[in-house]
Amino acid sequence: MTVELAKRTYSGAVRSIKVGEGDKSFTVGGETAFPFYTFEGEMPAPPRIGLNIIDIEPDGYAPALKEVYGDVMGDPAAWARKCVELGADLVQVTLTGTDPNDKNLGSDHAVEVVKKVAEAVDVPISVWGTANVEKDTEVLKAVAEALDGRRLCLGPVQEENHKQLGAACLAYKHVAIASSPIDINLAKQLNVLLGNLGVTDDNILIDPTVGGLGYGLEYTYSVMERARMAALTQQDERLQFPLYCNVGSEVWKTKESKLPDGEMKMGKMTERGVLMETTTATTLLAAGADILVLCHPRSLELTRKLVGELMAD
Repeated sequence: MTVELAKRTYSGAVRSIKVGEGDKSFTVGGETAFPFYTFEGEMPAPPRIGLNIIDIEPDGYAPALKEVYGDVMGDPAAWARKCVELGADLVQVTLTGTDPNDKNLGSDHAVEVVKKVAEAVDVPISVWGTANVEKDTEVLKAVAEALDGRRLCLGPVQEENHKQLGAACLAYKHVAIASSPIDINLAKQLNVLLGNLGVTDDNILIDPTVGGLGYGLEYTYSVMERARMAALTQQDERLQFPLYCNVGSEVWKTKESKLPDGEMKMGKMTERGVLMETTTATTLLAAGADILVLCHPRSLELTRKLVGELMAD
């Protein structure tokens, strides 16, 4: 006996956004139904998965990640190439070295690093600041100008610096990652402000701010779910943007990801960290994530396998 699934038609849709330039560029978004509900609507573009690198050799990096990247961690270009070899659709360059509370390196350093990465790989590149409003304004503006036309994803673009960074994205043809602190109203407000500034709708991604498994994941999920509901069922134009989730750095900074094997009866460290990252990623996929940035290649492999199975006819 055939079971007929109840179907619903949605009045709204998520915008399609192009990321990167060249043969390896890709488009995300375009959904006309909830995540993987392909029996109700279209999901023309699969979620994309990137890997994260850091502009300087990091201190206190999780041992499980050092095992994978230890030979290239002092060379961002080589690190980026390795990420592409491991299957990354996108490389995110996190500018840890520019943090005013750390090394406080300047915009010249950031530009040099991002240029080297751009020369080393042909996949799209995302550039992630420190969330320090003033420093990110200085650094990301310089990067945007230096990489004019490369269609980078630049973030986090916050309400406090949206005018400067939004203008940079507009002038140099980049995509703004609009970042708000796990609040749907603030997310919508920031998108309104960027639109008022002149940033077009095909140049905005939403960063809802990600909490890892056990560290606020349920709050992120709730905000993403509400954003998708508003986009599809209420035709809220200011929330009809693809969702960008910076997962890996949140998961691998937790104490659980760094505890030695057998500590507190938590099993093997590498398996534990990979499962924490993969569980976080797959949960956010169910909430509507269009771009996921991870750290461990095994997490990427597992997450991509799930996406393939869910997208299969």
